[in-house]
Amino acid sequence: MVVATGFFDGVHTGHRLVIGRLVETARARGDESLVVTFWPHPRNVLQSDARSLRLLTSLDEKKELLYSLGVDRIEVVEFTREFSRLTAEEYFREYVAGRFGGKSVVLGYDNRVGCDCRTMEDAAQAAAKAGLEVILADRLDSDTGTAVSSTWIRAMIEAGEVQTAAGMLGYDYRLNGVVVSGEKLGKSLGFPTANMELYEPLKLVPENGAYLVRVRTLGKDCWGMCNIGNRPTVREGNARTIETHIFGFDEDIYGLDIGLSFIRMIRKEIRFGSMTALKEQLDKDRELCINLIDTVYGD
Repeated sequence: MVVATGFFDGVHTGHRLVIGRLVETARARGDESLVVTFWPHPRNVLQSDARSLRLLTSLDEKKELLYSLGVDRIEVVEFTREFSRLTAEEYFREYVAGRFGGKSVVLGYDNRVGCDCRTMEDAAQAAAKAGLEVILADRLDSDTGTAVSSTWIRAMIEAGEVQTAAGMLGYDYRLNGVVVSGEKLGKSLGFPTANMELYEPLKLVPENGAYLVRVRTLGKDCWGMCNIGNRPTVREGNARTIETHIFGFDEDIYGLDIGLSFIRMIRKEIRFGSMTALKEQLDKDRELCINLIDTVYGD
């Protein structure tokens, strides 16, 4: 059994070096590839700023991405305060080698496991002491020379830089949820919207603004524009919403699944002086989105 272990939030391009090495090694040896991951996120259990943490992937999304990369098996360990007290060597010995039967472990440049492990070198030494063969994966840097990391990708999405985030993720950032009833304000303006409620409450939502998105619903892929924000033109104090106008679509999808892939930000959220001004801007947003679809994305 060849094992990789970590939280792998986002399963980004840096993680994919580790997973690629895992799958490649296991297949070359005629062995099984296993990812051991954790849930919930350690910060949700241990740190006082847990309320501010938002995730790039839900547990189900993470599993789907890992399996799509060729991983044979995934095991999820519940992260608790008791579990957090294990040393790296104890974790490798009791879980990776003991419970899951690992013989080899693939480590990334920033793999940190156990209460006493701060570097990849620490992790490698602990794994070796636990009797595991250690296989090292390379570090992947972004175009700016910064190591690709879940923390950096979160910062990009929080700033609305979804194109930059996509380059580091290896795919367009996604939100998944269910369509719920709204105030039907968009419909009154000629822009009926699907209002999304997220399946994973801790999922990171991009910065408030308008976005060109790909929409998945009813088994179909469509284009649309999504507005995220508090709708300041309507009134102060609105709850934050995720509303998507799907181009050329008029089917009833209340209560059904919807998935959004964020292609690029069109503009940040603006407070308009009137509903007429808001409608005029929505017309411009739609025109810009359709022009991008026709000229940049080819369909």
